[in-house]
Amino acid sequence: MRYRIGIDVGGTFTDLVAVDEAGRVVHAKAASTPHDQSLGVMEGLGLLAAALDLGLPHLLAGTERIVHGTTVATNALLERKGARTALLTTEGHRDILEMREGLKDDRYNLRMPPPEPLVPRDLRLGVAERIRHDGRIETPLDPASLARAIEVLRAREVEAVAVCYLHAYRDPSHERATAEAIRAALPGSYVSLSSDVLPQIKEYERTCTTVVNAYVGPALRRYLERLAVRLAEAGSPVPLLIIQSHGGVATVADAVRLAAGAVLSGPAGGVAGAAHVARLTGVGDLIPFDMGGTSTDISLVTAGEAAISSDRKLAGQRVGLQSLDIASIGAGGGSIARVDAGGVLHVGPESAGAMPGPACYGRGGERATVTDANLVLGYLDAANFLGGRARLDTAAAEAAVDRIAIALGVDRMAAAAGIHRVVNTRMAEGVRLVSVRRGIDPRRFALLSFGGAAGLHITDIARQLELTRVIVPRLASVLSAWGMLATDLRYELSRTHLGDASVLSADALRQAFAGMEGEGRARLAATRFAGEVRTQRSAEMRYGEQIFEVMVPLDTLAWERDDLVAQMADAFHARHEALYTYALRDQEAVLVNARIAVIGALSPLAAEHRAASTTGSAAATRRVHLGGWIDVAVHDLDGLSPGQVIAGPAIIESSTTTVLLRPGDNATVTPLGWLDIAVQGRSGG
Repeated sequence: MRYRIGIDVGGTFTDLVAVDEAGRVVHAKAASTPHDQSLGVMEGLGLLAAALDLGLPHLLAGTERIVHGTTVATNALLERKGARTALLTTEGHRDILEMREGLKDDRYNLRMPPPEPLVPRDLRLGVAERIRHDGRIETPLDPASLARAIEVLRAREVEAVAVCYLHAYRDPSHERATAEAIRAALPGSYVSLSSDVLPQIKEYERTCTTVVNAYVGPALRRYLERLAVRLAEAGSPVPLLIIQSHGGVATVADAVRLAAGAVLSGPAGGVAGAAHVARLTGVGDLIPFDMGGTSTDISLVTAGEAAISSDRKLAGQRVGLQSLDIASIGAGGGSIARVDAGGVLHVGPESAGAMPGPACYGRGGERATVTDANLVLGYLDAANFLGGRARLDTAAAEAAVDRIAIALGVDRMAAAAGIHRVVNTRMAEGVRLVSVRRGIDPRRFALLSFGGAAGLHITDIARQLELTRVIVPRLASVLSAWGMLATDLRYELSRTHLGDASVLSADALRQAFAGMEGEGRARLAATRFAGEVRTQRSAEMRYGEQIFEVMVPLDTLAWERDDLVAQMADAFHARHEALYTYALRDQEAVLVNARIAVIGALSPLAAEHRAASTTGSAAATRRVHLGGWIDVAVHDLDGLSPGQVIAGPAIIESSTTTVLLRPGDNATVTPLGWLDIAVQGRSGG
């Protein structure tokens, strides 16, 4: 039997999935180990092997692909625990990180402090060199100036160096010569070149992205190399693949080279899984809602395609690489509840994490979390956590919630219900952030509920948003790990061409994209990939006086025709009108960046296999609090039969997740064993 394994490391749990050739799925959860994520991964692999009645070496020997989503780069950036990084720039331009674009996130907040640069000013050094915007060398690279800068780097014992010279996207020769000198003088240092990371116009985005790449690169390199060694020692014969922020996967070497491309590695797996769900179910318009222990990630899938963005900010840092458009909010099962000096209840963004975790985990945590509130409300079975591998401490949860109740001046159940309601409201606002605030009516979408904690909250959130449909996969708690196995090798390339599109010829445009495609195919070939290759072409365009660009898909154009440039301009006008309700067709369309994704198609993931159940009966009842105490039926998710309908209020449980159906909810079991929930009316509890 051959397997594929997906691994998703979260803030609280590490999820693992094994899928065989027939689509049969086995999954496991292990506690995440933030100090060294590879330990949690290896423990999870052991649990996965045990679930398959195999030894770990036997499982790994029979595995053809391992895909991993990691939060190492994300955490290094969020926690400001990246490498000691220096920045080399063209002389006179070392303060670009602090000048930014002259704007603030909240432009009317006069007291808002500027974000602290990842590189302190004394490690931002100018080097004598200058390349003009058209690629002409105005000042050759000065070896003496470079040598002086490198001596400072050596004395300060920097671990990583970002190099971002003016207009290096036109001519990378100065940056490449600088990299050679740094590597010769500082062997083992991590060198990040803007001409490799983001070879396109806009100095701040290019510099910031290059610095982020250098800042998180050493930590990601250490982790992936350590994990690769441990996998090899355990008997794995296949290379490790890392899911990228854009939803594709890359080899370890490419992931380390472009470390900034992994800052959304974990959440990207969930969106990739959502796109696969859209293909399996035929429901093309989905709002993927991934609620874990630490955060909730929300995105949009429209007509089966996930939205892509090239303008992301994380921890105050701009990352200009292509990535899935994901909104992350600090709301999860481990989110901590607190009462401020004014007597107002807040939930999150602070999280109890994996250690000590919620109070009910019995690891020393004393502060009330969302999970503690859900246990107090009766939504969770204290004796069946993680399939019975752990028991939740109800008394500890009650004590933690009581502290909130005292601060609010209410009883225990009102405090627990308040925690539950506040976090639901925060998460509903997160859905509005990716939909309503972008001019999209969420009511035509179905909510796709996944992540271990989502099932207890999802129908109440749907009611708040006036959504009528919720889909819960059987693998909801590990869907991100499963979805990673539905991805392909992917390389994103871009080139700047600043100017009116009308001055381009069709041949020049075809040649520009052909050059990028050739580079992408060469990178695929370097990984020994020999399968089918496809491309996705797009362009970032604007009107002449605008300061922002619009992403325009170009694959539908007739590329062989002589009017290719006119077609591209028409596509831009139409896209601008679709986004902003108007188009200025009498103005020239400006092509800023040409983009292409070169994709190596990996063998598709088999549809999930599930043995049909014939029982379909409720196994027990439980008292839960929904405005008052009531007894509800408790169903085993794996024991439900296709076509079975369950009316709320009810609870549906599996070993790793629980779904709460409220009054008015009706869940139909699909042929895959998933839940298709019809939500009616406003929330009453």
